[in-house]
Amino acid sequence: MDVYLMIQRKKLTIFTDAKDNTDIQEVKKIIEGIIKVAPENQMLFTKDHETMEDEKTLSDYGYNTNLARAQSPGFIGLAIKQESGEFETLDLEPYSTPPDLPYVMKNNAECAEST
Repeated sequence: MDVYLMIQRKKLTIFTDAKDNTDIQEVKKIIEGIIKVAPENQMLFTKDHETMEDEKTLSDYGYNTNLARAQSPGFIGLAIKQESGEFETLDLEPYSTPPDLPYVMKNNAECAEST
C-alpha cells in the first residue's frame, strides 16, 4: 500500500510516496533523484531522532497507510554529509502544515464527530 512521506532538511521539504515495504536505501535513491545527493551521503531519521537503517523498510519504522496519508504524511528528517565527512546537524522544526480539509472532502466519520 502507498504511504505518503514528508522529508525535511532545513528549509527544504520533499513530498513523495512509496510502498510500505520499500526499504530505506530505496527512499534514499528517490531523494537522490530530486536533490542529486548520493545515498551514501544521506542519513534519514524518524520524528523521534532514530537513525533509519538502509536494510529496514518503511513499515519497520511504523509508516503505513493509516499513519502516513496524503493529508498527514509521515515525517522523515534528512541530514547530508558535509565536505568534512561528518553529517550536518538535523533540524526537525516544521515550517508549515497543510490546511485542514474542506468540509465537503472529509469522510462521513469525521463529519459526524464535528457535529
